[in-house]
Amino acid sequence: MNRILFAFTLAAFFFALFVPICVTAAAESGEHDVAVRKAMDKAVAYLRHTQHPTGAWHDESTGRGPAGRRRFIVASVGPTAVILAGLFDAGVRSDDPMMQRGMGYLKFSAQGDGGIYTRDGFFQNYETCVAVMCFALANEVAKKEMNLAGAPGQNGPYDELLEKAQKYLRKNQFIEDRDVHPDDSEYGGIGYGGDTRPDLSNTQFFLDALVASGASADDPAIQKALVFVSRCQNLESEYNTQAWAAREPDGGFVYTTESSTAGETESGGLRSYASMTYAGFKSMIYAGLTKEDKRVKAAYEWITKHYSVTENPGLGQTGLYYYYHTMAKALDTLGANEIEDAAGQKHAWKTELSAELLRRQRDDGSWINDASAQYMENNAALVTGFVLLVLADCLKNDHDR
Repeated sequence: MNRILFAFTLAAFFFALFVPICVTAAAESGEHDVAVRKAMDKAVAYLRHTQHPTGAWHDESTGRGPAGRRRFIVASVGPTAVILAGLFDAGVRSDDPMMQRGMGYLKFSAQGDGGIYTRDGFFQNYETCVAVMCFALANEVAKKEMNLAGAPGQNGPYDELLEKAQKYLRKNQFIEDRDVHPDDSEYGGIGYGGDTRPDLSNTQFFLDALVASGASADDPAIQKALVFVSRCQNLESEYNTQAWAAREPDGGFVYTTESSTAGETESGGLRSYASMTYAGFKSMIYAGLTKEDKRVKAAYEWITKHYSVTENPGLGQTGLYYYYHTMAKALDTLGANEIEDAAGQKHAWKTELSAELLRRQRDDGSWINDASAQYMENNAALVTGFVLLVLADCLKNDHDR
């Protein structure tokens, strides 16, 4: 009897000790999520205020658009697609006038060759990739609004446009159809457009677009892209036999198969940096590689050694919001809610990253990179669009995947 009484007493003690802690943690988590949603609402209001009547968010203008209106073609299609995707993720409905104007602008930007880009611009592939991601998301939203999500055989309003855009992107991959073969270091990659050399940034967006529009890991285009991705990793192996891969084999990634935005190391190798390492890591997951693969292991080890929510490791404040977006998407694709750094400390990356972003939000609801204008991060509308995508990833739970 005494033993039973003791057991009940002990159980009651631990219940009284730990339940309040759990309740407090849940309450704090709930309060944080509320703060995140308020920040997103404020950002939506900012973007609503800054949209041009054409439906675009832009920097400069030239040319003519529908009904003789000025057509914004410099830095418009890409930012507009990113922003619209962020707005969809923030919960803005497709019948909202702001969304209808924006989607109308993107549809107007669809070209006869299937691409969705600024005519006479330089970023055809990049713009088409982010537009595909936006239209694919718009399809999902439309189905949900019509209560058709998950229903087999149900077409989305943008299926035909997506099919044409995917074909356009596939034609621009550096593969046999363009007389580029597996022994070429550029094989499998994709660049900004035309004959511009491929790079890991555009290649990751290419893979994002393919996956968003229904491609699977065994898709030949994805597997060929993996060849290029592997050759951008600082890891000497049968997948990367370039001389520089042996000079600084830390598992991180660089921008192209012959250069790094972070420069060179003292050993003459190419310096890895975080935004490209998350890009490469995510791309390998898309291609079906598992955690047992040595490329994945090496990349994840680099990530744990350089975990940060205050800078883009290797580049500091340069490309910070690009880094935030790539980091969040990679870890969400992995399905990780925590990451353990090299010191053994576990980080709830969603909470830490969203808290940092809330700290950086400006009074008008926008975000901007005050330290660096590179990669258009002085464009508040574009950066705010990226942040909405990041915060949406931070709010996801396991059920949302």
